[in-house]
Amino acid sequence: MIKILYNQCMDYQSWTPYSEVNAALQRILQASQQALQNNFVGMILHGSLTSGDFDPHRSDVDFLVVTMQPVTADQLDHLANAFEQLTHSSLPWSTNVEGSFIPLDALRRYDPPNIYHPALRCDGSFGVDGHGTDWILQRWNIREYGRALVGPEPKTLIDPISADDMRKASAGILRGWWQPMLEDDFRLEDAEYQAYAVMTMCRSFYTLKTAEVASKPTAARYALSVLDPRWLPLIEEAMQWRHGMKMDRKELVKDFIRFTLDFCTEIVDRG
Repeated sequence: MIKILYNQCMDYQSWTPYSEVNAALQRILQASQQALQNNFVGMILHGSLTSGDFDPHRSDVDFLVVTMQPVTADQLDHLANAFEQLTHSSLPWSTNVEGSFIPLDALRRYDPPNIYHPALRCDGSFGVDGHGTDWILQRWNIREYGRALVGPEPKTLIDPISADDMRKASAGILRGWWQPMLEDDFRLEDAEYQAYAVMTMCRSFYTLKTAEVASKPTAARYALSVLDPRWLPLIEEAMQWRHGMKMDRKELVKDFIRFTLDFCTEIVDRG
């Protein structure tokens, strides 16, 4: 089985248009196969690289490793060692890569008692994380736009997700994470987080309207086309923001969060 999987991935240079991203993904694949052995089912690329909105200056690389059974403690140690070596290597994209290791039964549909899975985080750290209701949205994105690098196609692994579940998942994120930030707003002092918040509100608005997931740029362009003109300068500023640039719009960002929460109530609670 392992030999066949390696044979399938020989053309890794064509996975994406970015050779350095491909090299990092290949190393992650090899480490995963070596650690998991017969527990390895496949590896899927998703996120902006498959939706067509990848920006090498600000995007992460998102992957999913599918396993037959939950990762064992021994396999977890092997993966942790491999990813520590990757993080401290000189290989470009050794960080800003995010991926989870989810077994087949937990991937099929969202199951609240079964949400803790190993994850490689974008800062290079590795551990077991809770995969909350945001993974309803992630599953939709992986099912619709994910691309199998090795193994089964995503649509064969994930059940269809209803529009109602999509909107409720978006509402859960807004109310669980963003609503408390209106009072405890220290994160919004940071320019990068202001831009992130605005783009995330655009994504939430898009999902509430369409029951689908879009990349941040796509959702922001949609918001520009349908929202009241008062929000347009803020959205445009967030779209143009890059590391090192200033952004001092905290109160306006909070107003935009409130607007999105109000829209959420109108769509989800009032129907």
